[in-house]
Amino acid sequence: MGFETAVAAGVLRLRRPDTRWLSTGWAGGFADAPAGYNVSVPEGWDRTDLDAYVARRLADAGFRDDFSEDDGDGVSGEDGVARAERPPSSPALLTGVDMRHARVARSGSVLAVATAGVSNPAALPVGGGGPAAEGEPVAADDESTAGDAPDRPGRGTVNILVGTDRRLDDGALANLVAVAAEAKAATLLSATGVPGTTTDAVVVGSARDGEPATFSGSATPVGSAARACVRDAVRASLDSRYAAGDASVPASVADAEHGVVTDRETEVRRA
Repeated sequence: MGFETAVAAGVLRLRRPDTRWLSTGWAGGFADAPAGYNVSVPEGWDRTDLDAYVARRLADAGFRDDFSEDDGDGVSGEDGVARAERPPSSPALLTGVDMRHARVARSGSVLAVATAGVSNPAALPVGGGGPAAEGEPVAADDESTAGDAPDRPGRGTVNILVGTDRRLDDGALANLVAVAAEAKAATLLSATGVPGTTTDAVVVGSARDGEPATFSGSATPVGSAARACVRDAVRASLDSRYAAGDASVPASVADAEHGVVTDRETEVRRA
């Protein structure tokens, strides 16, 4: 059985039983669960009770079958607390991008899902004058320039979920996060001129019952497929999001609703 996607009530589910997940998003880390999620939040959303919010959204979307017995099924337990308000163990990302812009790409043993918005770009200028001399600053300014950059998902955010039917150990699963992030950055640089936004996140999943794969780097079957899937899913989501005409890709951080330019100084020395 491979990874399958479903979308309901603004929630995207990437499901495969017996999967090991690693998330860089809210309540992230490793988890064993049947599914990972991407949840679209409304404009102006400011909830702070994220556990309860995510659990309720998943239940409202009809994904209660993914809840463990301890997570609950939406009815009150003996403690009087609605079990649907208890967080599921599955990883969940949050975004202001509507799920109608979610796009899926598959290659070999890998599937990637992406939602992409860039209203809060995070630029990283790289000087063209060669490496800095030892002890000299790399950049001209000593602080990052932020345009009221949000720390919560807004109409920007690039969220990526990657699943592979191969069985990876935790180290290779962590490396797959880096592979996916690199592919996302390369795609965004080409399409928008920035490598990411201030709220991007990645979730990767590996089948526990799959054929083992020792490595997940860019030259491996898993890593190569992941790079291609992330590239194509991100590009397709951007095309969907901005071809709709309700937003445009910012020409620069200064033109964006929010954003940040990392231009602080560092001191470089011999290791």
